[in-house]
Amino acid sequence: MIPEQIEHLGIAVPSIAEALPYYENVLGMTCYKTEEVADQKVKTAFLKVGEVKIELLEPTSPESTIAKFIEKNGGRGGMHHIAYKVSNIEEKLAEVEAKGAALIDKTPRPGADGMTIAFLHPKSTAGVLTEFCEKK
Repeated sequence: MIPEQIEHLGIAVPSIAEALPYYENVLGMTCYKTEEVADQKVKTAFLKVGEVKIELLEPTSPESTIAKFIEKNGGRGGMHHIAYKVSNIEEKLAEVEAKGAALIDKTPRPGADGMTIAFLHPKSTAGVLTEFCEKK
């Protein structure tokens, strides 16, 4: 199973409004979309570097996984996950599970930016939270 490409890099931030000036003013990127994903208790902002997206993730609730990640990281946030573009996400999940990867999401679910997503557990992915994404 070879992913098609890196879809995005997820970066947890305490505040998108405070993080965007770095990406836009210093690095010269442009935020092309923001949205809230209510069931994940997160607000997202997307920027692009070539074909790869940067997804800034701001918690909308103290109970969100992003809020907990930021808290564990001293309140600073940081690199949260890497997402790979795949075709037939259900098939890919079954394939990696058969090879020993632990799945956080056994069934894909709706994600930001029109994607269907599923996460693999970092305990079985060399310590990196891994996301599969498929445009549906």
